Amino acid sequence: MTNFPKKLSKKLATRKLENAFRVLPEASNLIDFSSNDYLGFSNAELIFSETQNILKERSIYSNGATGSRLISGNSLFYTEVEKEISTFHNSEEALVFNSGYDANLGFFSSVPQRGDIVLFDEYIHASIRDGIRLSTAKAFKFKHNDLKNLKEQLLKFSSEDNEVFVVTEAVFSMDGDSPNLVLLSDICEAYQAHLIVDEAHAVGVFGTNGEGLVQSLGLENKVFARIITFGKAFGCHGAAILGASELVSYLVNFARSFIYTTGLPPHSLAAIMSVYKQLKENNKQSLFRSNSEKLKNNIDYFKTTFKANKSACNLSLKYIESDSPIQCFIIQGNETVKLIAEKIKGKGYNVKPILSPTVPKGEERLRFCIHSFNSFNEISEVLSLFFAQYKN
Repeated sequence: MTNFPKKLSKKLATRKLENAFRVLPEASNLIDFSSNDYLGFSNAELIFSETQNILKERSIYSNGATGSRLISGNSLFYTEVEKEISTFHNSEEALVFNSGYDANLGFFSSVPQRGDIVLFDEYIHASIRDGIRLSTAKAFKFKHNDLKNLKEQLLKFSSEDNEVFVVTEAVFSMDGDSPNLVLLSDICEAYQAHLIVDEAHAVGVFGTNGEGLVQSLGLENKVFARIITFGKAFGCHGAAILGASELVSYLVNFARSFIYTTGLPPHSLAAIMSVYKQLKENNKQSLFRSNSEKLKNNIDYFKTTFKANKSACNLSLKYIESDSPIQCFIIQGNETVKLIAEKIKGKGYNVKPILSPTVPKGEERLRFCIHSFNSFNEISEVLSLFFAQYKN
């Protein structure tokens, strides 16, 4: 074995010194308050069975796509799934990517051009930041969900000589909060800026049929592009970019993370289609209707129980207000928040500490992800454990 590069060793040592060193967690049977499986679809037998039926009905028995979609990996089934997605989301077209990371990397590295301006929320996801870094456009952040600050930036950078792209998330993964999308879309329209919304944590959760926040607010035609992912509430894998036919044609020609990768296997596409079938089911007892109602009730119960406990304990605890499944408490310091999470884990509950540099120093937090399958008793218990550790 050759010697490991000194610069890399130094960076690893620094991570350990800052108590921010990452390791892969061991598989466990802990009660889940950490995953993105908000509706419990990843383990739903009905979706698993329906996925197999969809493949059998089309006589598809392939295990892989065989190549990139521009070579041998495209199929009639791919086209069928993308049509299903675009119709459901009231979009002119949809283009499937292998993951949300690939979608954001492909979009932001290829769409904004040299001389263009990208204005992004300071809390935007790492995949979007990475895509922007690969772009030749200039990028500037605006304060989190601060539309006044955004307008100041638009006044500064808008001109007839460039295109301006404004980027936000429907639900922020580290905070669980949302921007005022109605006002934001109006501002972008007034300044002729192109609005892009990442709906990774909104689809499946918001909207009558889980269509996401943009569509539930009737803003589809005011948004240049929506990025939706299937690895969160949908419980499967992949992502899609929703937009005009011309945008999809452009991405097929210039998005490198789409062009130079093997397509998704048919099973992944069938799983996506199976979930959409559930979302469209109008029966109140359907899997989506039932689990969606349970999720909403659990979110409300978590918030009510937290506020009651906080008042009873007379604690000054910074809570990020959210109606999403993501509920966060700011606890400064990697060591402190990790210790609290470990103590709760020792009691059988999986709650994740979010450390710097994932979030800024001083903004470390304990993040609770609520699911349809969590019980009221589990929610009460995990909050009691949290308060007991926080007081100590």
